[in-house]
Amino acid sequence: MSDWRIKNNALRAVRILRIKPENPHVKTITFKDELCSSANPGQFIMVWIPGVDEIPLSISSVHPDGLASVTVAEVGEATKTLNSMRVNDLIGVRGPFGNQFEIYGKRALIAGGGTGMAPLLMLTKKVLNMGIEAVVIEGAETKNKIVFLEELASLSKLHNRSIKVLFTTEDGSYGIKGLITDLVEEMLRKEKFDAVYACGPEGMIRKIYEITEQYSVDMQASLERYIRCAIGICGSCVIGEYRVCRDGPIFSKAQMRKMKNYLGKVRYNEKGERIQI
Repeated sequence: MSDWRIKNNALRAVRILRIKPENPHVKTITFKDELCSSANPGQFIMVWIPGVDEIPLSISSVHPDGLASVTVAEVGEATKTLNSMRVNDLIGVRGPFGNQFEIYGKRALIAGGGTGMAPLLMLTKKVLNMGIEAVVIEGAETKNKIVFLEELASLSKLHNRSIKVLFTTEDGSYGIKGLITDLVEEMLRKEKFDAVYACGPEGMIRKIYEITEQYSVDMQASLERYIRCAIGICGSCVIGEYRVCRDGPIFSKAQMRKMKNYLGKVRYNEKGERIQI
């Protein structure tokens, strides 16, 4: 293992400095760690919740002063415990791990489903700072599951000529009523983009992959699998011929083409059992 991997893989204890509720079930947790604050858009870390478990989380923001944040949805015991912790509580972190989004072109379509917006928030900031125009679409079931409303509004004010932010909700309680995939297809049918970036439920990513194939647009997606070691040893995060923790979590369209028999269809659980998505 290379020196930088050994360094990143070491567990560091950090203190929670800020907790910001994003909606009734999601919080953004900020801490200070120099390695985490050096992460690039798309990378993830392993977060250890003392006495409970260690889980992978995408980094949602980094700052020059060494601060970094993760955005956590309550989906199980570990995430529920993490979201119940308070400022000054200690957690453990390893990482950052994985690859990053490749940014290119002059116009980007960024599509996030729910907390899939976490790595895409960092990406959006970098895209705009590079002078690339962006259309950002966030989709959720209902208004109270939307995240980063304030941050996206601030980006819209700061880069008003370079960014357009749209929201979809399945019940029509906020933004456009319908599925995010329908709006992605409409945008690709009407407008030209150099790249599509996506993160969210795997069924959503599968559909966007199929849409980009139809319209011959390049795409990258952040994929999620059960990650245990984060360094490519245990094999729990395999999808097709790839290991999400080591080969991803960002995958190109060409790679998704090779895994289309798995993408949005099957995965492995914590017991190593193959299950339907």
